[in-house]
Amino acid sequence: MADVKNLSDISWKAFKTLSLAEKGSYFRGRHTLIAQQFTRSEIEELCTLATRIKRINKRRAGANFLKGLLSDKRAMLYFAQPSSRTYLSHNAACQILGLDTMDVRDQKTSSEVKGETPEDTIRTFSSYADMIIMRHPVGGFAERVAWMMAHTKREIPILNAGSGADQHPTQALLDIYTLQRSFEKIGGIDGKHVAFVGDLARGRTVRSLAWLLTLYKDMTLYFIAPDSLQIGQDILDQLDEAGTKYVVTEDFESVMPKADAIYMTRIQDEWDVDGDGSTTEASDYYIGAEHMDIIKDTTVILHPLPRRQEISTEIDNDPRAVYWRQMRNGMWIRAALILKTFGREDEVNRYYDDY
Repeated sequence: MADVKNLSDISWKAFKTLSLAEKGSYFRGRHTLIAQQFTRSEIEELCTLATRIKRINKRRAGANFLKGLLSDKRAMLYFAQPSSRTYLSHNAACQILGLDTMDVRDQKTSSEVKGETPEDTIRTFSSYADMIIMRHPVGGFAERVAWMMAHTKREIPILNAGSGADQHPTQALLDIYTLQRSFEKIGGIDGKHVAFVGDLARGRTVRSLAWLLTLYKDMTLYFIAPDSLQIGQDILDQLDEAGTKYVVTEDFESVMPKADAIYMTRIQDEWDVDGDGSTTEASDYYIGAEHMDIIKDTTVILHPLPRRQEISTEIDNDPRAVYWRQMRNGMWIRAALILKTFGREDEVNRYYDDY
């Protein structure tokens, strides 16, 4: 069993000095904040649970059963950063499980405009909800909130739906789930070549997924971007420590025939500062109909969405383009995660076995 520690036993000053791997042991089983908190066995359990929830939900009796699982719980969706897919996916996951939701999707509608600190805002939310699902532009804020909640009389789970430019663990889980489903007939994820393309410096989805892929055997990761948007050295250091092979390059076309999965990303120019020319440097990182004969028949193309021009709409109906399926997978894996956070997964497993 993976090591689990209690956040209430450590000071914030000491906690901040820990590595991501060390922090993970404080979140496991309670909060979902960083990719580094998951083991492979935990991911596989979540993927199995997601598939069972999906299959049970296909029938009215099953859907009604699921809606009763968390009907005694409430979730606050606190999205201090613009979002449509991630917000709706989490909200839909809550609805599948009968979890009532409240939301604040604009800080201007909260008491923060009156000078209330974000920490006090969260403590206010915790008075009304049993879980807080949050997306925040400040990296590490979700960790701060989880630590703070552990030092109050009402500690509730915090689920990180995107934190600055550093972590997006639930997106990484749905990406892994999509890869698992895509490769289940060709040996699974182990041994695959995965290419990440585009804005890798500021893409938190890439940072989280790259780490999760270190849990699989004989992987080779390709990071394809102009130098100004290339993956951070901190991620490469983590891959080195895990013994995961990788290639850093600007040459997309040379990697296309080798890739089992191509993970496209958009340019995240919302993080640009004045005079930053990085957006134009990535205009050649694109995949379209002219590339479909270059990639393998079993290659899958993913994208966390929204997209711009990096994927042509001409390939949307190609069976290898799985980004719409990937988005829908998010609802199921998030439902599984929420259910497991509340310790109700055994009820689904019993129902599924009888069903």
